[in-house]
Parts: sequence; structure tokens; C-alpha cells
Amino acid sequence: MTLTHERTETASAPPQTTDAAPKRPWRHRVSRFDQRASPYLYISPFFLLFGLVGLFPLLYTIWVAVHDWNLLKGQGDFVGVGNFAEILGDGMFWNSIFNTLSIFLLSAIPQLTVALFIAYLLDRGLRTPTFWRMSVLIPFVVTPVAVALIFSSIFNEADGLANNLLNLIGIADQQWKEDTALSHIAIAVMVNFRWTGYNALILLAAMQSVPRDLYESAAIDGAGSARRFFSITIPTIRPTLIFVIITSTIGGLQIFAEPKLFDVSTAGGIGGSDRQFQTTVLFLWELAFFRLDLGKASAVAILLFLLIVVFGLINFVISRRISTGDDRRNRAARRRTRSTSKEEAR
Repeated sequence: MTLTHERTETASAPPQTTDAAPKRPWRHRVSRFDQRASPYLYISPFFLLFGLVGLFPLLYTIWVAVHDWNLLKGQGDFVGVGNFAEILGDGMFWNSIFNTLSIFLLSAIPQLTVALFIAYLLDRGLRTPTFWRMSVLIPFVVTPVAVALIFSSIFNEADGLANNLLNLIGIADQQWKEDTALSHIAIAVMVNFRWTGYNALILLAAMQSVPRDLYESAAIDGAGSARRFFSITIPTIRPTLIFVIITSTIGGLQIFAEPKLFDVSTAGGIGGSDRQFQTTVLFLWELAFFRLDLGKASAVAILLFLLIVVFGLINFVISRRISTGDDRRNRAARRRTRSTSKEEAR
């Protein structure tokens, strides 16, 4: 009886626990550290490279912009916002802003329109598609210097190809390099020639990801090619279209090589004899390497950066509203469809 009672007490007694947890082997700890730290190590080269060639130059540009900085003599006195005030009061700066926006609008709108049309034709299943895709990409492969020299010769006012073609239809020679509007059109043609095919291939890649059964269903319902393009293709590729618009905006506001090489015979290539096609980046280049004033040039760079940010935000807001409007229309259409189905069921 006593032995049975002792066994019962032993069985009912709680097991003894120790406060110290068992130590994990070092291999397990290294494995856990590797799982947590390796993702950051994988992405660290990008951030290190961005900090070296992106963030540091930006911060250093701000530092230079608030000083009286000569290209040869180096850092001078601290002037604060003095360089910005002088630049904003300079008529040449506002002239460069006008030229930049004018060339940007003349190039971006036709460029995106033609790129959409070319992408649509390539998506229709032309024969030898690889040949046509390579053909539209060739202008992008050509260096900007070569493109600028070729078109500078085409728009030569003495014996250029453009004036010769106009003479065939009875139009007199045009001052492509002297007139402000004509020079903007000529430079916009250069930009469109180089970038239209590149944007067309990006839009083509987006169009080819659209499910084909959507087109087949729309064709069965009686929708024509134009209706399918505007009702199916454009809404489906909207994210890619927004990306192309934003990148074109950034590149268009930073245009430099085309106006720099369009007419190098006058004023050393600073944008024409009367600065009629001098862009903001070209004005920045003149301040830095002609006038040797890095302080004001850095101030122009900061102002151009803010201008690009403003245009980027405008594009974002417009695209956001368009997307929101489409979502509302889609929800309304689904509600109408559900209500019609319920009425038919009744």
C-alpha cells in the first residue's frame, strides 16, 4: 500500500524544468542571420552605387549652388539663395525655359502618337516582324551626335534637303536656324526621329500582353478596329503608357545634344546667334564652361530638377484621375449588368 502511494505521488509530481534554454548550435544561428541579412546584402550594391553617382552629386550640387563657385578658382563665399535670385531674374533663363517647353511639346505629343500607331501596326502581325522591329530601333542606336549632324545638314538654309523639297512645291527657302519657331520644329523632328521607335517597342511589348480573347469577344459583339483600340488596348496598356509619358517628359526637359549641335557655326553652339533655341541644359552648360560660374550653373540644375518634379507630379495626378474615372465607370457598368441580370431572372 505504501509503495502504491509513493508511485502515485511520483506520477502526479510536475516535471522539473530548468530556467536556462538549450543553446542552439552556431550553424543554426549563422543560418538565421543569413536569412535575415542576405536580402539587404543583395540589394546593397544598388544603394551604394546610387549613393555614389546619384545622391552624393545631388547633395554636392546643392552645396555648390549656395556658394560663389568658380570653375578654376574653386569655392568662394557663401551666398545662400543669391545665385537662385540672380538666375530667376535673368531673362536668358526664362528664354531657355520657354525654348525647352516649346521643343518638348513639339516633340513629345507627335512622338507618343506616332509610337502608338507604329506599335499598333507591329502588333497586327506583319510579315517578317523581326525586320520591322529592328528597323524602328535603328534610329535609337545611332548616336545623338550623328543624328544632330545629319539633320543639321538637312535643315541647312543654303542648300539643305528640307528647303529643296519645299522649293519643289513652290515654297521659298525657310530660315530653319534663324527663326525661333522653325528651329524648334527642326529640333523636335530630330528628337522624334531618334526616340519614336524606342517608345514604340515598349508600347508593343505591352500590347502583346493583352489577352487576345478580349479582341475576339469585342469583334463578335461588332466592335471595329478603332473601337477595340480605344476601348481595350489603351486602357489595358495604361501603366506602360504612363511610364513612357513620364520618361519622355524627363528626357524632353533635359534635351542638350540636339540643340547643341544643330548650329555650331554661330556663338559656339550655345543655342543660336540670338539664343532662339537655347534650352535650359544648354544655358547651364554655358554658365559652367563659358562663364566658369559653377554656382549659378548648379542653381539652374536645381531649378530644372524642381521643374521636372512638378511635371512628373502633374502627369501622376492626371493619370491617377483617368484611372479613377475608368474604375468608376467599370463599377457602374458592373452594377448595371448585375441589375439587368436580376431583372431577367425575375
